[in-house]
Amino acid sequence: MSQATSEYGEWPLKRLMTEVVGSGHKSAEDMTREQAREAFQRILDGEPDETTLGAFWLANRWKRNTPEELAAFVDVMREESVEVEAPSADPVDCGANYDGKHTSAILGVAAGVVAAAAGTPVVVHSGDRVPTQKLDAYKHVLDELGATTDLSPGESADLVDDVGFGFYYQPEFNPGVDDLFDRRDMMGVRTYVNTVETLANPADASVHLGSFYHLAFAKRMVKTLTKSQRNPADRALFFQGMEGYDDIRPGATVVAEWPSDDAEADEDGILDYEIRTSEYGMDIQGEDLEVEDVAGDSATITEEVVAGDREDAFADAVELNAALRIYAREDVSSLDDGLAEARAAIGDGSAAAVLEDLRSY
Repeated sequence: MSQATSEYGEWPLKRLMTEVVGSGHKSAEDMTREQAREAFQRILDGEPDETTLGAFWLANRWKRNTPEELAAFVDVMREESVEVEAPSADPVDCGANYDGKHTSAILGVAAGVVAAAAGTPVVVHSGDRVPTQKLDAYKHVLDELGATTDLSPGESADLVDDVGFGFYYQPEFNPGVDDLFDRRDMMGVRTYVNTVETLANPADASVHLGSFYHLAFAKRMVKTLTKSQRNPADRALFFQGMEGYDDIRPGATVVAEWPSDDAEADEDGILDYEIRTSEYGMDIQGEDLEVEDVAGDSATITEEVVAGDREDAFADAVELNAALRIYAREDVSSLDDGLAEARAAIGDGSAAAVLEDLRSY
């Protein structure tokens, strides 16, 4: 039986459907922050029946959520589900799409290890076969490497401080969202939950690195962070990564950087520009980064690149992605400087040592 509405407010999901978000393509309205907060509180508590919840999620997908609504969802998630454990280091929070990749290698583990070896701590987080794609994500690459992934939030924070690179596992730090797995799986399409889970920021980091398919949505994510009252990130880079992941794509990758005082930044302080791999002497094509076994091959690539045993497209891509993480935290002033740091960390054996520490932790 549904819980009494007096525990929440005046806006059960069925009423929101009827009067706000589900009233039709032309007449649907956006929710207020209070309405969006109440909606996600009810969802995390398991209050809505399956039909109403599915209809609500689908209506929001059609309507498209505003930054105000997304920020409300993020705030409720962090207040009521996310167990935040902040390491002493202030890492770069990498929030790749949790439902994984199917074609190209996952470079973020190697890039994060190299960045950590260069002095930039990095945190990644993911679930396990998250809907809708239920493909390989950070956890599966780390499992292939023999690293421990079933960590409590406190253990994850210690890992960041001790190694420089850390992993947070969704069922451990965000159990409320993890409990929605079956309902999300039945939907068959992505919902806003796929978006907000990437902003969980379990390490309470001040810098966020994320990836989405379109610049307009990247800017919406920046605005979500500005409106969030619970996510402490005050700097963010969002970009059009491979397969929606946090890997720079070969050729040109569009980036939205915030905040920026550049004269070309927009009124919200968002600067958009392109990263062109050719400008860094890298002749990389999309097919050069494709693999057959995403988790297994990504683990092998990670081992070989950090050991300095590869001089191919994968090595170039890992170095550039490591440079972006170093730049995101403002540990260097340019990607060129970040590349120099990344290559030095590989060349002197520091990156291999970080990977070994990660695997033996």
